[in-house]
Amino acid sequence: MKHHSPVESLPGEAPYPGVFRFEVDFGGTLRCIPMSVRMKLDQAGIKLSLKQWNRIPPAGRRELVERPFGSAEEAEAYRQFLVSQIEAHTRTAVEFAPLDPAPPWADTAVVPERIREWARGLRMAPPSSEQWAGLTPLQRFALFKLTRPGHSNENFLPAMREFELLPQG
Repeated sequence: MKHHSPVESLPGEAPYPGVFRFEVDFGGTLRCIPMSVRMKLDQAGIKLSLKQWNRIPPAGRRELVERPFGSAEEAEAYRQFLVSQIEAHTRTAVEFAPLDPAPPWADTAVVPERIREWARGLRMAPPSSEQWAGLTPLQRFALFKLTRPGHSNENFLPAMREFELLPQG
């Protein structure tokens, strides 16, 4: 089993650690909110629109990608930094979202039905239980987000490839 992690600034790829290869087209310039930040937003309970994101200066966006969020202290510092960026640059109110204490992607034992259905709709095998358990939390989060109802989710297949979840052929 290979170790999976977001790209580490490879030539011609994302200039930021914390951005997946499938996000490079849009995330590499940080014009769109990368999955790593979206996961932190969900865990911080703060909503951030694309318009707000793009009003935050590039250095602030990069800081939001790279700033750690592992411990309770880091999470609180991240929230404070994010709120300061929203208040300083967006001329909009900070919008809070409810926290999900047990999001479906966090359970390493069960592949969410939404992901299984999406894969079947593309005529591919969904991740096996073993594959799912071997993914990082960020990879599980990304696959879950890439199966949102009502979205085109065209990055689901590239993400499945990047995470080595498709049969090689």
